[in-house]
Amino acid sequence: MQVDARGLTFEVRTGGPTDGAPVLLLHGFPQHSGEWDEVVPALHTAGLRTYALDQRGYSPGARPEAVAAYRIPELVADAVAVLDVLGLDAVHLVGHDWGAIVAWALAAGHPERVRTLTAVSVPHPAAMAHALANDTEQKARSSYIALFRKPGKAEKVLLAFNATALRKMLGGVGDGSQVDRYAGPMREPGALTAALNWYRAMSRADLAAVGPVAVPTTYVWSDRDIAIGRSAAEACAPNVSGDYRFVPLPGVTHWIPDAAPGPLAEAILARVAGTA
Repeated sequence: MQVDARGLTFEVRTGGPTDGAPVLLLHGFPQHSGEWDEVVPALHTAGLRTYALDQRGYSPGARPEAVAAYRIPELVADAVAVLDVLGLDAVHLVGHDWGAIVAWALAAGHPERVRTLTAVSVPHPAAMAHALANDTEQKARSSYIALFRKPGKAEKVLLAFNATALRKMLGGVGDGSQVDRYAGPMREPGALTAALNWYRAMSRADLAAVGPVAVPTTYVWSDRDIAIGRSAAEACAPNVSGDYRFVPLPGVTHWIPDAAPGPLAEAILARVAGTA
């Protein structure tokens, strides 16, 4: 379905019983709402109603040109506005990768709109900041961001030779058809630039503005995540004042919704059930 909010048009995939408790799913880079396709069946079976949002830059009708339009407060405002249009006062919130950053910020800034939070792969921004300041391994893991923040050059590198670099980055999502599913939309005019603008608009000030999270929270991390190391993962807990669970998944890559949809669904359902 399409949702018009804030002068933009967002694509939203819905599913599950119409009277079920609502779950808002936020995807990461460089994917889209389809990354939840293997996760939501278990949520639907449990009676939950899911709303998977193609976020700003990923929905073709929500692709502003200005880099500043992709700051974290704008991304959070989009999610809140979509909830308003859908008539959802509060949701169980799930976010992966960049979607996790939006979810952390939404839960911290609008706790009345969030029943529970399940953050996947990326920890609280303060935990990331701590790791980047104190852990040389995390600095190395995050070095790719410097390229992503370079307009033009990043697009050229990622899309060269039939998007070889982009496809290699997505290698952990599954077979070639799964890689194509995510890489294909990024090759459409303007799509990759819009997605990379999330990195280009990122600032220490916006990350530091994300305060502690008081809602019941689960953080799911995988030990084969090339981008997020254990130091950042274990620094997450002090930034949650509500009930907190850390769920590490051994042997799983960064692409948890694709690589381990079953264990992820279990973690989401355990979090939801724990606050029913």
